[in-house]
Amino acid sequence: MMQRSNVPLYGIAVAATLAELPIATLRLYEAKGVLRPSRSGGGTRRYSDEDLARLARASALRDRGVNMAGIKIILELEDEIARLKAR
Repeated sequence: MMQRSNVPLYGIAVAATLAELPIATLRLYEAKGVLRPSRSGGGTRRYSDEDLARLARASALRDRGVNMAGIKIILELEDEIARLKAR
């Protein structure tokens, strides 16, 4: 199994293409706190493989009818579970 990297590699256009989402959706997820991409020194958004996996999870939840607030809560709870498991 390939491990996901948290190294910010992709600009927003590439990330949107890889995630098969409009750029506006990535910006919306960031504005709502669902996603927190890294920023370059010049302020350009940079996305990692972990960010792309989070986008895929958010999209899957949205496809199932979960609203933005619900997506944020679910992803935060999943993050907390992962942190607790790591301990």
